[in-house]
Amino acid sequence: MRHAMRLKLLQDQLAGIQVARPIGRISGTQGNILTVSGLNSVARIGDRVLIDRQGDGDLPAEIVLLSKDVATIIPDGPFDGVALNDRVVIDHGHKIAPNESWLGRIIDPNGQPLDNQTLGRGLVPRALKNEPPAAATRRALGERLDTGHVVFDTMLPVVRGQRIGLFAGSGVGKSSLMGQLAKRMSADVVVIAMIGERGREVRQFVDDVLGAEGVKKSVVVAATSDQSPLLRRRCAWTAMAVAEHFRDEGLSVLFLADSVTRFAEAHREVASAAGEPPVLRGFPASTSHLIMSLCERAGPGGPDQGDITAVFSVLVAGSDMEEPIADILRGVLDGHVVLDREIAERGRFPAVDVLRSVSRSLPAAATKAENETIAQVSKLMSVYAQNQMMVKAGLYTQGTDPDVDAAIQAWPHLDTAMSLVHEQTAAHSFDQLTLALRRSGASAKRH
Repeated sequence: MRHAMRLKLLQDQLAGIQVARPIGRISGTQGNILTVSGLNSVARIGDRVLIDRQGDGDLPAEIVLLSKDVATIIPDGPFDGVALNDRVVIDHGHKIAPNESWLGRIIDPNGQPLDNQTLGRGLVPRALKNEPPAAATRRALGERLDTGHVVFDTMLPVVRGQRIGLFAGSGVGKSSLMGQLAKRMSADVVVIAMIGERGREVRQFVDDVLGAEGVKKSVVVAATSDQSPLLRRRCAWTAMAVAEHFRDEGLSVLFLADSVTRFAEAHREVASAAGEPPVLRGFPASTSHLIMSLCERAGPGGPDQGDITAVFSVLVAGSDMEEPIADILRGVLDGHVVLDREIAERGRFPAVDVLRSVSRSLPAAATKAENETIAQVSKLMSVYAQNQMMVKAGLYTQGTDPDVDAAIQAWPHLDTAMSLVHEQTAAHSFDQLTLALRRSGASAKRH
């Protein structure tokens, strides 16, 4: 079987060899875009092209707009050295071919290694943008996954194939939390898309946050903030294509994208260059479809496939959950987790605002007794949140309302429980939550 696949791969490569191919010419520049004449009869939106800079090496680019006479392209990098009439050819062979040797590696959005080592090529080339499994054939969400975090194992459970959003401002522990989920959450393979990150943070995340154990089962796809918007946008598609490869192998994949906001911002730059007007607070209308298409590729697979459990992070300035990217994601995902700066500033990690967060895997992901405990904790935390200002101001007199008294007594124990991390199963997390209730004087169901 493996020999037959190698033979088929070789046949496909031979079939892709072109004896003759059309050649375009650079006809003009404007801002960060170039125009090409001579390719309109064969060019398509999204095609990759190579610019021959006459001795300075080929420069990859992508076609973003077609008109009657010219094609508009955006290069992958600075186009110093490009001259009028430079030759341009379409690159039809732009696909990636992941395999097991990619585990533990850092690659760029074009599938090339970033760690100065050779990268093996799999037997099956894969396009970067693929259709999700047919809706009618996809399985339901799977069993609850152990995360090692009490807050996720109890109040906000994550199940196999679920897609959740992680909404946070800068500096509240988002990257650290994603690194811990990558190390602790049950998965065969972890694929991480680092979109628009600062260059120094890529190695730091791999070495310090992910760690040696986390790296072994991970593939990191990185595009730094100084790179072309095409590469930053392509980073998410490449990472998802890698995840789909392992899903199609029947494996359980954890996909982490940091962040969808920078993915959308990169698309805004590309769409603006192509002439698309901004309509969603500065974002083009195509942003909604772009994000939804990416998210739909994650989730449960078909009958013979594995699944992709996905965590998409979103940068929300000033905790504005109504900004376009956050609003789009909340409507398409299976839950959202809000990280709060005030919680982070008082030293609780992860800084999850439980009351503003939702997991749509409940109540199915928990037993009847566990759901009763979750409801009890939610009520106590909600009552405390509603009366917190009055309590801190000294305006509440103990004994006035038994529900408020119970919430005041329980809150420090529950708040501590939300930060607990362990190496055991989700059942242990419920034990910790039950213990917190008992310490506060509240009763809880036995599990």
